[in-house]
Amino acid sequence: MATKGDPAGFEKTLGYTFRDSGLLHRALTHASALAERGNHDPAATYQRLEFLGDRVLGLVVADMLITAYPDAVEGELARRLARLVSGETCAEVAMDMGLDAFVKLGGSLARKRSGAASGVLADVCESVIGALYRDGGLEAARPVIERYWRERMSAMSGPLRDAKTELQEWTHRKGLETPNYREISRSGPDHAPDFEIEVVVDGVEGAIGRGKSKREAEQAAAEAVLRRDGIWSQT
Repeated sequence: MATKGDPAGFEKTLGYTFRDSGLLHRALTHASALAERGNHDPAATYQRLEFLGDRVLGLVVADMLITAYPDAVEGELARRLARLVSGETCAEVAMDMGLDAFVKLGGSLARKRSGAASGVLADVCESVIGALYRDGGLEAARPVIERYWRERMSAMSGPLRDAKTELQEWTHRKGLETPNYREISRSGPDHAPDFEIEVVVDGVEGAIGRGKSKREAEQAAAEAVLRRDGIWSQT
């Protein structure tokens, strides 16, 4: 584990030394840390690097999946990819990296933090990947992604099930109407929004899902119903 709070020490965790240390500092900086100093320049925060890192992560994980599952159809690969690059998974990886000790926060986020919120951690995880790519290309980013994602990929045994499809099939078997999905909220910048979606099913208690796209949030909402009502196991 890297020395708490020291970005240079965090390089030891990554196993990579930045040629441009400013990239790493920027990747760890939340807008709130600069706002309290009167700086509102998004280019000085992790936002742009997060935008890039999201794409780099998707590319590398997609390539890993193509290699690991040569017989999988596109739909299954897409579901595996969505799970592996989801905000939830990125937040888990961020905790494994110890990123919560290095994120630079300001204002109320810094005062009340007992560790950064999972959404912030997920974003910073992607921004670090973006910084690695900007500093050293795929040669720098790929080893870090493989180190933290390969075991998670391997643990996803068997074909993944599509939660929305399965919930719809279940409601039809029960003689219920097709589930409806409605957007509750949208937050975050335009290039990296966060959605809250509620699934509504007549005769069944609804559920709320969150994600970085409407589709991801809808899948999370459907899965919440399936797991809560015992249609899917918790494993």
